[in-house]
Amino acid sequence: MRRRPGFLIAAFVAVLMTAMAAVPQAFAGWFGAGDPRACDLIRSAQPPTAGHPFGFDVQGCDLYSTVVYGTRSSVVVAVLATAGMLAIAVVLGSLAGYYRGWADAVIGRVMDVFFGFPALVGMIVILQTLSVRNEVTVAAVLVLFGWPPLARVMRGSVLAVAGSEYVAAARGVGARTGRVLLRHVLPNSFGPVAVLTGLNIGLVISSESALTFLGVGLRTPAISWGVQLNTAQQYFTTAPHLLIFPSLFLSVTVLGFVLLGDALRDAFDPRTR
Repeated sequence: MRRRPGFLIAAFVAVLMTAMAAVPQAFAGWFGAGDPRACDLIRSAQPPTAGHPFGFDVQGCDLYSTVVYGTRSSVVVAVLATAGMLAIAVVLGSLAGYYRGWADAVIGRVMDVFFGFPALVGMIVILQTLSVRNEVTVAAVLVLFGWPPLARVMRGSVLAVAGSEYVAAARGVGARTGRVLLRHVLPNSFGPVAVLTGLNIGLVISSESALTFLGVGLRTPAISWGVQLNTAQQYFTTAPHLLIFPSLFLSVTVLGFVLLGDALRDAFDPRTR
């Protein structure tokens, strides 16, 4: 992977955005005031100028600092949602693929229900009924509708590994079911799901921004790219920079994680070697 420019660029973007989310104050001070809440209404929606390359938002806050601090909410939601989806997918996919029978039938029917239900409509309905919409609640709703694809991949991988000779040998020497699952089945079937995780992070970031843009995700005073895009749509004709720069950060971040997932998939796929 180190010899692939695509992987290096994607890994650099992913690491940069993760660091920006962890310590935004280290990046926000590069230009402007460095404080997203240091605002001056006199500068409301002013275009980029010297020392403020992104201009100012409608509250007169430095847009560069606001965009940098918006990375935290988007990445936090992505990490929480992806971790929740991965945990549910590993547990249910392993049970369905290893035990088969009634367990596979029940879990399969539950997944079919979620696959047949419009996820966006369900997320909008649930988020509108919640009185508190923060990173945790938005991530929980994304987990609720996002785990079935990962679980189906995990189930297929476990089905392939469970029929291997070394698994049959482990059963033959008297290994218990838990030991077989933890020591032999899971480590050898986790690869495809781990590869999809990188792709899923980018999709979750775009989903969170889309929900917030529609007005059912995070709300002010939270700082996120979706909130900025929601506000910018009203001023696009007079202050296009309010929409351009958050969209640019969002697109680069999503593209970086998606390309990282693609690079991992190609690296772990023996058919590409």
